[in-house]
Amino acid sequence: MPISAYMQRLRDAVGHALLLVPSVAAIIRDAEGRVLLMQDAQSQQWSLPAGAIEPGESPEQAVAREVYEETNLRVAGTRLLAALGGERFRHTYPNGDRVEYTVCVFACEVASGVLAARDSEAAAFRWVAPDDIPDLLALPYPAWLFATR
Repeated sequence: MPISAYMQRLRDAVGHALLLVPSVAAIIRDAEGRVLLMQDAQSQQWSLPAGAIEPGESPEQAVAREVYEETNLRVAGTRLLAALGGERFRHTYPNGDRVEYTVCVFACEVASGVLAARDSEAAAFRWVAPDDIPDLLALPYPAWLFATR
């Protein structure tokens, strides 16, 4: 889902103004240690499976929901790796909406499912070696994050 009903209500109230958005992102590794990236269908940029925390959700619940919505994978064994944010995590969408993400990044293990796009957000998936990841991502995740196992 591109924008939740909650975020749409906020946007209706504030227009394109900067919103601070609590978010989650998932680092999912395959057996070779590569990390799953997804290509955004609209922007064509690469990202981690990620999204906003909805009202009433814990970060752990949000990362499990986002991963499932975007990848069809059920994850378990989540472990918080980092909390990132600040001006470097500001983004302006093509429609002019401005956000600044505060991102809880989790290491996640796949419990079940077959990798597939479930919604209109993902155009493609790719398993990438940790050293190659930072140059591909739209947000400035630090390189050390991908070396952590």
